Amino acid sequence: MKYLLLSVAIVLSALVSAQSVNYEATRKASASIEDKVIEWRHHLHENPELSNREFETAKYVEKHLKALGMEVRTGVAYTGVIGILKGDKPGGVIALRADMDALPVIEKVDLPYASKVKTTYLGKDVGVMHACGHDTHVAMLMGAAEILSARKAEIAGTVVFIFQPAEEGAPKEEGGGAKMIVEEGIFDDYKIETAFGIHINSQTPVGQVNYKPGGAMAASNPFKITVKGKQAHGSAPWASVDPVVAAAQIILGLQTIVSRQMDLTREPVVITVGKIEGGVRNNIIPNEVTMIGTIRTLDRKMKAEVFERIKKTATSIAESSGAEAIVEIQDGTLITYNDPEITRRLMPAVVATAGEDNVNLVRPITGAEDFSYYAAKVPSLFVFLGGMDPAMNRADAPGHHTPDFRVDDRGLRLGVEIYTNIALDYLSGRTK
Repeated sequence: MKYLLLSVAIVLSALVSAQSVNYEATRKASASIEDKVIEWRHHLHENPELSNREFETAKYVEKHLKALGMEVRTGVAYTGVIGILKGDKPGGVIALRADMDALPVIEKVDLPYASKVKTTYLGKDVGVMHACGHDTHVAMLMGAAEILSARKAEIAGTVVFIFQPAEEGAPKEEGGGAKMIVEEGIFDDYKIETAFGIHINSQTPVGQVNYKPGGAMAASNPFKITVKGKQAHGSAPWASVDPVVAAAQIILGLQTIVSRQMDLTREPVVITVGKIEGGVRNNIIPNEVTMIGTIRTLDRKMKAEVFERIKKTATSIAESSGAEAIVEIQDGTLITYNDPEITRRLMPAVVATAGEDNVNLVRPITGAEDFSYYAAKVPSLFVFLGGMDPAMNRADAPGHHTPDFRVDDRGLRLGVEIYTNIALDYLSGRTK
């Protein structure tokens, strides 16, 4: 009910928003640069770079922002680029974010601008592909930067453009991404009040926008469980403490945390074991088994409870068979939390730009986003933009992080407009 009331308030506020910001000027401007935005996207798609290695992408962005006359800061969180646009009037500060990195995926899509880039990742020869649409994010934010820089007279405050590296995760020995940007003090340096981000979605039709107040995307926490037993010959299992059997029981036990111990009417919980390893021969019961996996949660209290239940379940099951379980839960991304008040404040600009019938309140996503670190720092909003050909069946649309991932260029213009209008609308109400 609270989200229904919030949605009604957003629609009503959109009518006022449309009157206070010149959205028609944004539409005309986005139409005039649409071909350039698509050209930028194609260049970026053809020349992808992995996390913390976005050297040429950063130079590409830097050149564009400097040509617009902005103050530019480079080398942020290794390869990040920050553009500062100060309006002609004093006011608040909003950050607009686009992530820049690609993935170690070999592209299979037959496009004239398909990636042919190859590199080495974790010691293996791999392809590199924008298989999650970050090329579209960069191109759209470059477009918004061009429009907004030409409308400085309308801006009461400052727009901070964050072109962020390593959203997909920095190399193991390095830090990076949104967490490092926050730690380096960017939000404090520029007194950022709120942050806004867009993610393209290959399975949502062009022209559509999806959003979810509160927990929108899950926290992601990797875990490792080491089960220690006693090695013995496979022909005499009674002489062992079998960590393989204990590990199998632990895996099943973890699933009862989800199905029998957590209130899933509040928010979803996912516990997945992705790899299990132990032993060297068919006739040797090993001394040790390790398993690794991921935990996804959308509520902070549930997250803490899940952590404790995983530790208790694993250690208790292991102990019941005479084994020992060591549970390690690592830091990961946080819950991407759309602050309800800032959602109420910013979504009217999205509704007024895309049209009420094209904006959808959706269920949370158990995927994760490091935009969550911005949302933990300041009240923020993160939305999903349609990138699928409307003539395509959603069931046939390739998913993210796959070799067949594709995005329809016709979706970019709306993204440019939303970035632009969000900034104008927020700052128009923050004049000091």
